[in-house]
Amino acid sequence: MIQNTEKNILLLNQARLQALEHADKILKEKEALQRKITILETRLSETDAQLKLSAEGNFDTEINDSPLVLEFDVLKEENMLLKEDIEFLKTKLIEVAETEESILKLEKERALLDASLRELESRFIAAQADTLKLGPRKYDTWWDKVEKLEDLLENTANQVEHAAMILDHNHDLQDKLDKLQASLRAATISKFSCDLVDLLQQKVKSVEERFQACNHEMHSQIELYEHSIVEFHETLSKLIEESEKRSLENFTGNMPSELWSRISLLIDGWLLEKKISYNDANMLREMAWKRDSRLREAYLSCRGTENGEVMDKFIKMALPGTSSGLHIAHIAAEMAPVAKVGGLADVISGLAKALQKKGHLVEIILPKYDCMQLDQVNNLKALDVLLQSYFEGSMFNNKIWTGTVEGLPVYFIEPQHPSKFFWRAQYYGEHDDFKRFSYFSRAALELLYQSGKKVDIIHCHDWQTAFVAPLYWDVYANLGFNSARICFTCHNFEYQGTAPARDLAWCGLDVEHLDRPDRMRDNSHGRINVVKGAIVYSNIVTTVSPTYALEVRSEGGRGLQDTLKVHSRKFLGILNGIDTDTWNPSTDRYLKVQYNANDLQGKAANKAALRKQLNLASAYPSQPLVGCITRLVPQKGVHLIRHAIYKTAELGGQFVLLGSSPVPHIQKEFEGIADHFQNNNNIRLILKYDDALSHCIYAASDMFIVPSIFEPCGLTQMIAMRYGSVPIVRKTGGLNDSVFDFDDETIPIEVRNGFTFVKADEQGLSSAMERAFNCYTRKPEVWKQLVQKDMMIDFSWDTSASQYEDIYQRAAARARAAA
Repeated sequence: MIQNTEKNILLLNQARLQALEHADKILKEKEALQRKITILETRLSETDAQLKLSAEGNFDTEINDSPLVLEFDVLKEENMLLKEDIEFLKTKLIEVAETEESILKLEKERALLDASLRELESRFIAAQADTLKLGPRKYDTWWDKVEKLEDLLENTANQVEHAAMILDHNHDLQDKLDKLQASLRAATISKFSCDLVDLLQQKVKSVEERFQACNHEMHSQIELYEHSIVEFHETLSKLIEESEKRSLENFTGNMPSELWSRISLLIDGWLLEKKISYNDANMLREMAWKRDSRLREAYLSCRGTENGEVMDKFIKMALPGTSSGLHIAHIAAEMAPVAKVGGLADVISGLAKALQKKGHLVEIILPKYDCMQLDQVNNLKALDVLLQSYFEGSMFNNKIWTGTVEGLPVYFIEPQHPSKFFWRAQYYGEHDDFKRFSYFSRAALELLYQSGKKVDIIHCHDWQTAFVAPLYWDVYANLGFNSARICFTCHNFEYQGTAPARDLAWCGLDVEHLDRPDRMRDNSHGRINVVKGAIVYSNIVTTVSPTYALEVRSEGGRGLQDTLKVHSRKFLGILNGIDTDTWNPSTDRYLKVQYNANDLQGKAANKAALRKQLNLASAYPSQPLVGCITRLVPQKGVHLIRHAIYKTAELGGQFVLLGSSPVPHIQKEFEGIADHFQNNNNIRLILKYDDALSHCIYAASDMFIVPSIFEPCGLTQMIAMRYGSVPIVRKTGGLNDSVFDFDDETIPIEVRNGFTFVKADEQGLSSAMERAFNCYTRKPEVWKQLVQKDMMIDFSWDTSASQYEDIYQRAAARARAAA
């Protein structure tokens, strides 16, 4: 059918060209006729003048009665008739001009028809390539397109009929010309006038014949189009039937994780609302876990119906089952992209998606902040249940919301507490953060407990949810909720969550039991340290890179090094990954031009675009551009970032900084630097965070500075390499595990991917920057190979998730053995 359509389009284009040629000829002939008519009018005017003079002459009575006078009278009358006929001819010529305009309008309509049909053709080809992904709603769009095309065809046919009607009216012009010719012959007007009328008659006949030919051609093309539309209808109907049939028969593994997450949330919601029993919920969870085709078919067949009908079908088919996957629940304060402050948010979503792809049931529990990005949550809804949890000697209600975020099932807890813990317009930084997150940790465990879930792993993150570990073993295990094992990840030991010991009692923990040196008492003072409590009470303790795991066992542990040494057998470092779907230069929607390692022209285009956007100098396209995206806090080496700005200017490069500081004096200092370079078109400081701009800076920069004093993992250096920006970093933490010096001959050349320095001083950074600039300017081919190598390094979550999967499974196996 597509081939027929292409043939029809070709025929239509040919007809369109012929019509345009005919219209040009008609226009030229019309102009010639106009000139002839002007000459005729001149001759007639002269004749009128002669008649007038004759009429005004002083002839005697005999002459006035002579046959000559009578002849002049007849001639005058005939000339008047001729003048009227010429006026009529002018009117008809105007109608011819209007007909030409109608043809042009018809031509435009036909061009629109061309465009619509070509768009329809491309959509048809796309549908053939991806039929399984098309749902009923998308088919509605197809039918709308077909209906619009039919309307367009109908309008085109009407235009052609209108043109035909105009041609019919032109027959009257022929009659008038015949009368004019007879009248002129009777009056014996000059031979020139007769010849002119004959010429007019021939031209009008030619115009009529050509319009009729064009009309016939247009009708033929419309018939071909109508035939193509009928054929398209039939093909599309067959396509829809086959697609729906295949979608029902297709293996459930092809079903998006988003839908399975919705089914899982649906089941848990029914249980919390006490609409189904624990046994039924567990059976249905197992089926969803295994992606049972019966569950899928029931869900799809009940789309658009009430939940009660779906629930009835689910319960009827529930059967016991087992699963080889793990049930993992992450309890955290952040998750990208709905609630993001730092790297923790990226870890939660990245690790959870990677584990889900490996066949595990992964859920996330978050506070419901008033400032979170709810537009990033799909199918957000509140459950018809109020979950009660203990706090400060009383029971408080919690509203539970569910939704999916990037295909992951997420629970949002909204406390109905008078302090409005998460209605503060910010995530952290409140005077009562210890109270806010101890409340949330208790409510999250209560949600898992009351839902009757048989969770294998509860994974909590940083001090905000470190309360989970002691709460689980000291409170909930005694209630029979003891199937899970606890994994705690500290993303930064700089923040440990300390408070007076009495504050632990708020969430129901026994202060006297926990305020001991071997449990939760801080090693340096008499306060409670919740990160220490999580290290002691968790079955698995991790941090975010192998080097950082070594560093925190010494001075980097910020007072917890001795505790980590005692529990070293369950402590390890796993390097974080990055979300390679979000950070992908070949698909990044924020970029001016997408590119990859095999085609770096797009990177140069993005560099030019950023220079234009930030009003940077662009006279030298190869001038090196250094990027830095960071929070301006002491940990990030603020004094080294400042030095890098001035060093870049000294080396003849350009520098772009994106980031802000929560520390007032640091923010003020960098505002002063920005003012200093305000008129310098090689330096730009954007003292805020802008996600879209960050993508552009990664893509545009040639080098990327990360001069951290300490860095647990660091994601920016990985993202920079993904975008072909060579990192210049200090050898610490995760930077040491991901960036290897280009000039270090003790390292295999295939893994060298950047420039490093050891000491946290200006001399070390200057040396690394000078080496990078020298390589960039003096060895462009070597630099290009380095860029391409960096872009092809696998920094995805797959490897890291496999390591977590391994320790999860070993912990779960020990739990089953002990049961």
